[in-house]
Amino acid sequence: MARPRQFDEQDAVARATDLFWRRGYNATSVRDLGDELKLTPSSLYRTFTDKHTLFLRALDHYRATESAEAEQRLGADGRPVRVLLRDWMLWLVTCRTDGEAGRGCFVVNTATELGATDDQVHERTEAAFEVTQQSLRSLLRAGRLGGELPADLDIDAAVELLFTTVLGLRVRERAGHDPARLATAIDTAIRALGSTSAEPA
Repeated sequence: MARPRQFDEQDAVARATDLFWRRGYNATSVRDLGDELKLTPSSLYRTFTDKHTLFLRALDHYRATESAEAEQRLGADGRPVRVLLRDWMLWLVTCRTDGEAGRGCFVVNTATELGATDDQVHERTEAAFEVTQQSLRSLLRAGRLGGELPADLDIDAAVELLFTTVLGLRVRERAGHDPARLATAIDTAIRALGSTSAEPA
């Protein structure tokens, strides 16, 4: 059976992204994808080559539309650095997709499932992580330069702390942990950045 005349390949990738995000790579079959995209297996293979190729396109789609949001949310917008950081990290553990909780981050989920065994996946997840790390680094440098953060703050070490905290938050959010407990971890991580002489420790 040929593809429907109104077939939208980009929409199909977006729908596949949602399915892979919910189920993961290994738990998603070609039949599942065909049902979700309304394609026969032959049409799916003709359009996307195979499941792995479609998964890589889904991961790229997620990175372009969702993962890079860290860059925007961590951009300087006039708010104090600590407030901006806290708001972003809280958003990570309270945001919902269509009201559905416990999905975590597609990139983090994928890294834990395939990142150590699939070079193409590893390259993409590391690139996505680098976007977040660079955004954190730029924000912390601006905060140190503006006197909001200690002049002797080790930026690289602080990025490692915050980024590791973020990954843990995404895993715990997917596990359904209480957001109030995650907020406590966020506040502790931000306090670990230290204080300036103009504010209490």
